[in-house]
Amino acid sequence: MYKIIFSLLLLGMFQFCIAQNPLQSIKNVGRGMSGSGGGGKNKGDSMGLGFEHRDDLKDSITVTFKYLDSIRNIRIDSNLNDFYKYFPIPAAQQYLGNNGNAGYSLIYAPFAKAGWDAGFHAFDAYRFTLENSRFFKTTKPFTRMNYELGSAKEQVVSIIHTQNPKPNLNFGLEYRLISAPGYFSSQNTNHKSYRLFSNYQGKRKRYAGYFMIMGNVIKSSENGGIQNDSNLTDKNYKLFAIPVNLGGTNSNFNPFNTTVNTGNVYKDFTFFLRQSYDLGKKDSIAINDSTTEYLFYSKLRFQHTFTYNNYSYQFRDLVAGDSSYYKNFYNTAMLADTLGHDSLVVADKWKVITNDFSILTYPNTKNVAQYLLAGARIENINGTFSSGTHNFYNIILHGEYRNKTRNRLWDILANGELYMAGLNAGDYNINASLARYLNKRWGNIRLAFTNVNRTPSFIYNPLSTFNFGNAGGYKKENIITLKAAADNPFVSLSAANYLITNYAYFTGYYKTAQYSTVINLLQLSAAKKIKLSKRWNWYAEVTLQQTDAAAPVKVPLIFTRNRIAYEGVFFKNLNLSTGIEFRYYTPYKAYNYSPVMGQFFVQDSSYILKNRPDISAFLHFRIKSFTAFIRAENLNTINFANGFGFTQNNFAAPHYAYPGLVIRFGIQWNFVN
Repeated sequence: MYKIIFSLLLLGMFQFCIAQNPLQSIKNVGRGMSGSGGGGKNKGDSMGLGFEHRDDLKDSITVTFKYLDSIRNIRIDSNLNDFYKYFPIPAAQQYLGNNGNAGYSLIYAPFAKAGWDAGFHAFDAYRFTLENSRFFKTTKPFTRMNYELGSAKEQVVSIIHTQNPKPNLNFGLEYRLISAPGYFSSQNTNHKSYRLFSNYQGKRKRYAGYFMIMGNVIKSSENGGIQNDSNLTDKNYKLFAIPVNLGGTNSNFNPFNTTVNTGNVYKDFTFFLRQSYDLGKKDSIAINDSTTEYLFYSKLRFQHTFTYNNYSYQFRDLVAGDSSYYKNFYNTAMLADTLGHDSLVVADKWKVITNDFSILTYPNTKNVAQYLLAGARIENINGTFSSGTHNFYNIILHGEYRNKTRNRLWDILANGELYMAGLNAGDYNINASLARYLNKRWGNIRLAFTNVNRTPSFIYNPLSTFNFGNAGGYKKENIITLKAAADNPFVSLSAANYLITNYAYFTGYYKTAQYSTVINLLQLSAAKKIKLSKRWNWYAEVTLQQTDAAAPVKVPLIFTRNRIAYEGVFFKNLNLSTGIEFRYYTPYKAYNYSPVMGQFFVQDSSYILKNRPDISAFLHFRIKSFTAFIRAENLNTINFANGFGFTQNNFAAPHYAYPGLVIRFGIQWNFVN
């Protein structure tokens, strides 16, 4: 039935495309975007959608966006050769084998956020957040639709629409669905994320408003890993029939089945509203006899931001028969529910209301990218645990100085916040960065410093329902980050040094600890496009990471990702990129995973991942407004022992295997209404 429905949807979409007069041209196609200094070009940020260019203005469109608290206008990325620009799992992500399962980045970055944090980040890659939200401006209504179908009935659907009914008003919506029944039993995922957004500026440019309603529903079944790794090469077992530690055996792969009987269900909702009013110098320009363009140069801005957040984190096991697993690994027992069945439900719920009032001054009326900000924020926090409901608060002072010079050569940023009183009193966050654009040849250079003093996430607090008897009372973590980066047409280089004190972490399935010794992690990265011939290109990325072997932070020494692609424009409108992609990381003692806590933890055994390189073949092409992606992944699992098959599986964690051969097909359409 779902295949019939999907076929009808495709037919309807095809008819819609014919009726819509698909986008014929994009004004300023491929001109790129200025770098942080304003003079460099970044082709990956241009909206080069590959349509025939015409000078007819009625067929042209310009779409730009800004991130919250950013002054930089960015064009929609239409990169064709990098599938991970559209796929929800980042290229460097180590995840538990199925799209939507828990994961972490192989390129280490600490969680460096002062203040309250619930502590659940294994599914962050799939969530819509305020930090990755975009506020648009477009000359015509724009819609982008994506659909991806993979092996084992995996589906990814995403759509974004934005339009400006008036030059000073934009609104839009964004939606994404990830549905993946999985390859092993009790591995199904079903994630839904949505955003409704709008931004408005008054006719006389004194008032401005930003509005957003956003939510995520993360559903991921947990199987605790397979019981015996040798079953992967046993022809008597198909993957879904291999015994697992949790959830039982389920061979009913239904993409519309969103039930999670054993696993994690995380939900969050955000209401965001920012309003500002400016004082300064007004001016106007007469466009013609009937039209006047109002200009305004701000000197002083009053800004208020209201945010309401609702979070729910739950692990549940409603399948009887798993009680020994919880007794052995969590020292807890399943309880009889109202129907007399054994079950385990662990949940934390949060409500956070934030009010922020800030004042901004602009020393140079002709440069809105130079300002000084001072503000105060109050957070009212309500947490519900098994022990009851508790109320907390935070009072925060914060400030910022920003100066992106009018010649766009220098970009200076310094900001900080201090938690004066409340739950996280004493936390602070200090950031400073300096960027300089040199010239077209040498590009941009950037230096950055960050120091964060933070209370360990609340999951380490004895009040949390997920705290199974840990003492808590941990000291504040302190994270110092030093970064340097150089980006030019020849190569992109970056270096980072992390110094972490009082690092809080999980030592087992539920036990926690704090590492008092300073963790020093050095990270060097490089990325370059190497032109092998007229049509062949090699995209190389490599990261070197080094830390003390005794530290509870585990990283591979080398991580590299490479694409060798045959590329070009053929038959006038066919933009093609096809080739081989592989990623490789050196063996390292990878983290184990705790299903109940939703946390990766340091495993003290000698289990070291020694995987083959991950190899994929891809064919990506675009014809005018239509783009398609065809990929064959995990070719490295090919195995000629005991007959031909894809059974040489790589592992993400102890007893968590990646599948064999995976075929993915994706399409993307862009519309201008």
